[in-house]
Amino acid sequence: AEKHAGVSCVTASMDDIRFEEAARVGQIIAIRTKVNRAFKTSMEVGIKVTVQDVLTNAEKIVSVAYATYVAKPVGARKVELQPVQLLSAEDHLEHSLAIERRRIRLGYIQVFQKLMQESNKEGDFYSCEEKDAVSTEHTHVQSTELVLPPHANHHGNTFGGQIMAWMQTVASISASRLCRSHPILKSVNMFKFWGPSFVGDRLVFNAIVNNTFHNSVEVGVRVEAYNCEEWIKDQPRHINSAFLVFSAVNDKGELLTFPRVKP
Repeated sequence: AEKHAGVSCVTASMDDIRFEEAARVGQIIAIRTKVNRAFKTSMEVGIKVTVQDVLTNAEKIVSVAYATYVAKPVGARKVELQPVQLLSAEDHLEHSLAIERRRIRLGYIQVFQKLMQESNKEGDFYSCEEKDAVSTEHTHVQSTELVLPPHANHHGNTFGGQIMAWMQTVASISASRLCRSHPILKSVNMFKFWGPSFVGDRLVFNAIVNNTFHNSVEVGVRVEAYNCEEWIKDQPRHINSAFLVFSAVNDKGELLTFPRVKP
């Protein structure tokens, strides 16, 4: 992103990430990235992750993801990005698809804002009357992390990947309280940065199971940041939210069934 922009860039959001294959110790991971399309002040970067088995030399796709980066303003002036040079048929295809992915991403936000407004109407609530439904109360997990220099990039901002790793940890613990096994992360949805965090901030992660879908479970994670003054005054900054979907298997590799839940 910074090679294209020529200035510092920050992550704005990640499109939904699907994990097709698990990467294990001893395998070689290759990560390939390129700017697919530049908009006025933001750009889409395509990320392809593959894993290679050193014994068989077989290469498999682990994940394909799309990140939106924003060029940091220089002073009071926003940086307008140059168009991407399209050199191949694949470049042209990704360039066309990028505008559609952007439209879908913006549509997500509008749809969820509308759903939240409707669900907040007085008297609107959800109830589950199933006899064996499990309360989600005991799936709530909270964790606090202190952002240290190794957790931050060259701007002093917390690595987005570090935040995602911490989110996965608390979400995995939350899911495990339902499946009583080791959950397997299948996707990360609507991973959006609402604001930055910095070295010295305290990040508080809250995770809870939102719902189950037979062989999978969705865990919602909210991240709030505090500097020293905000910590004392209990004034958090909401910096990130995401929805993580897990499955789980038994000793025979068969998918486990999750119980119905009662929020």
